[in-house]
Amino acid sequence: MDRIISLFSSSALLLFILVVQNTSSVYGNAEGDALYALKKQLKDPNNVLQSWDPTLVNPCTWYHVTCNNYNSVTRVELGNAGLSGQLVSQLGQLSNLQYLEMYGNNITGIIPNAIGNLTNLVSLDLYLNRLHGRIPTALGNLQKLRYLRLNNNILTGTIPFSLTTITTLQVLDVSSNRLRGYVPRNGSFAFFTPRRANVLPIILTWNSLRMLLLPQPLLHCPHSFLQGMEKSNNFFSIFYKSDIVV
Repeated sequence: MDRIISLFSSSALLLFILVVQNTSSVYGNAEGDALYALKKQLKDPNNVLQSWDPTLVNPCTWYHVTCNNYNSVTRVELGNAGLSGQLVSQLGQLSNLQYLEMYGNNITGIIPNAIGNLTNLVSLDLYLNRLHGRIPTALGNLQKLRYLRLNNNILTGTIPFSLTTITTLQVLDVSSNRLRGYVPRNGSFAFFTPRRANVLPIILTWNSLRMLLLPQPLLHCPHSFLQGMEKSNNFFSIFYKSDIVV
């Protein structure tokens, strides 16, 4: 009887090891393919992607890529890397990605709707590129997002109302684009207030944005303060999210 129990335990342990290994391989292969698809769309004069070898089991040994204990990608850090080219929809397959940092490059094209599939994303930094088109409504699916920085691109259209559903959002910077229309005031955006201590920013300068109604705190601001904000090509420029917990 003891021998049977021992054999059963050994078989169960072996099965568990195989399941974990297979799960890691599935993550690694699919995510490696997704990142390699990105590499193929980018020009890399500084060879920062030289280690991105698709023949490896997973991308966890690649430079600028960080994985968790299950060999699933959690960070892609390619800021100021001298890259040009376009983003790819395959990035939406990185289901455990928390940080996508591709700022300070020469990335063109649109922001793929598939970025909205990255529901574990905490930080999306695509600023200082040449991205155009609209901010995808699908970004409203990123309910864990804290930092969204899309400033200094050529984005057009309006700020999606879907972003107001992200209650975790602490910093939103869409300044220096070509956005138009009204700034949402519902949802989480209702708790952004004029600049003061111990709060975090929403930055909207150098667009053609308008507010349907000025927030109540602005109605009591000195006239000179309001005039200064109007000169920033918006009805207001920098707003900060208060400490209010919702």
